[in-house]
Amino acid sequence: MRRTGLGLGLVAAALAAMPMAAFAHTGHMEPGGFMHGFEHPLGGLDHLLAMVAVGLWAAQLGGRALWVLPESFVVTMVLGGLAGMAGLPLPSVELGIIGSVLVLGGLVAFQPKLPLAACAAITALFAVFHGYAHGAEMPAAASPWLYGMGFALATALLHGAGIGAILAIRNVARGTAGTIAVRGSGALVGIGGVALVLMG
Repeated sequence: MRRTGLGLGLVAAALAAMPMAAFAHTGHMEPGGFMHGFEHPLGGLDHLLAMVAVGLWAAQLGGRALWVLPESFVVTMVLGGLAGMAGLPLPSVELGIIGSVLVLGGLVAFQPKLPLAACAAITALFAVFHGYAHGAEMPAAASPWLYGMGFALATALLHGAGIGAILAIRNVARGTAGTIAVRGSGALVGIGGVALVLMG
């Protein structure tokens, strides 16, 4: 567990350094470029909560889910982003995004026993809505590749934050207390989703 936590920490640090290095290299923020794409998932509470929840759920499940769920989300999100950039129709995008916060938070809170394939499918389904929103809201001046790389990287970091949160909880609280704390993190995400519904 310690080795896994250390490895995730190093990966997160390396990923976090990449956008800063890109920014320093160009000397300015290209309109609609990498940094705009990177900031997009961070600028909305709905995106942020759902992506952190994927990391929470992946770490809660453990094993192969640690990489299967984040990978499923990021890959499918990019495909959804391409659909959004192309202007393809997708109904109920906002409903799908809010639903992802409520459902993913609930899955962490109630911890149902589901096959890994089902968990990956649920994760991928919700990723489509988030990706579509990123793509559809891409600024007119954006470079699709740079913008897409930016929001994919930010998403991966948010997944990593969720995984890191569960690892930290388990290092501090063990046994029943740890289980309650992990499920409580999912409940907090779900409460955030309810707040988004009420604010909407």
